Amino acid sequence: MLRCLELAALGAGHVSPNPMVGAVLVHENRIIGEGYHQAYGGGHAEVNCLNSVPEEWRPLISKSTLYVSLEPCAHYGKTPPCADLIIENRIPKVYIGCLDPFAEVDGKGMRKLLSAGVEVVSGVLEKECAFLNRRFFTFHQQQRPYVLLKWAETGDRKIAGADHSRLYISHPLTNRISHKWRSEEAALLVGTRTALYDDPSLTNRLWNGPSPVRAALDMQLRIPGSHKLFDRQSKTIIFNGHRQEEQENLVYWRLDKTADLTGQLLSALYSLKLTSVMIEGGRMLLQSFIDAGLWDEARTITHDGMTAGEGIASPFLKNEKWVRTESSGSDTIRYYVNARSGIGY
Repeated sequence: MLRCLELAALGAGHVSPNPMVGAVLVHENRIIGEGYHQAYGGGHAEVNCLNSVPEEWRPLISKSTLYVSLEPCAHYGKTPPCADLIIENRIPKVYIGCLDPFAEVDGKGMRKLLSAGVEVVSGVLEKECAFLNRRFFTFHQQQRPYVLLKWAETGDRKIAGADHSRLYISHPLTNRISHKWRSEEAALLVGTRTALYDDPSLTNRLWNGPSPVRAALDMQLRIPGSHKLFDRQSKTIIFNGHRQEEQENLVYWRLDKTADLTGQLLSALYSLKLTSVMIEGGRMLLQSFIDAGLWDEARTITHDGMTAGEGIASPFLKNEKWVRTESSGSDTIRYYVNARSGIGY
């Protein structure tokens, strides 16, 4: 099952809104096939695993044990049900990491296997398997995307100059790590001031992987069309209080100015089937999610040797649970989870 998790993680950033899944086929303590879900719309882990079995070993499939990190699907989606594939190949025993919370599966895959006479063992490394797909689980169980907060701060806890000017805080190595994080999330959100003053591209340029959907909260439509957000390089959503319109790679999504914006943002991202969002905005946007309790994970980057004096103070986390600390060049990266979200490392 640990190997299943290693394989599944290779699909990070490529399979959303589907979950990351790995599968391993074992015959007499020897792996004869393995695979993972590589891309949304492509073959599932079980399909790729069975397809990887060499021709001379294919007669062993019906005498082997399958390990899969998430319950095999039981419905027709982009591909046929994996539970049917297991039954057709007469695999006698299946170990499952955790059940799939998606309504179309949610125990149905396991029941289909049991009804066909397949021996099923579930709950193998269950917590580890669920944690790997914490974005997918949050999306289906809470009907909102998984919310990851991220910011860089100076040693005296400032994230921008007093005039909102950009501070170049992170070490080049940390910038690469930040772009890796971008490649793993479905969406990236900033506020109006960050978009105005920093003119960010919000794309993944320093890591091998996809770019997230870009999103900006701009209620008064103040961001100039000449800014990088409007270069059409990747899909961009402008959340605002005036326009509802869709163009090529650009969506204007109107929000109700009189209602809670954080809840509306998450509802909109959920309706767009974006399973996770990394918020790289300024203090106001970040703090609004913290104050509402609508966050799951936070990653802070601190350059201890840099001070800003007068400037915009960093947000303050609430109900945070420290997970670990890492060094990156001149920076310190701290990882936290929301103690009330039930997510554990």
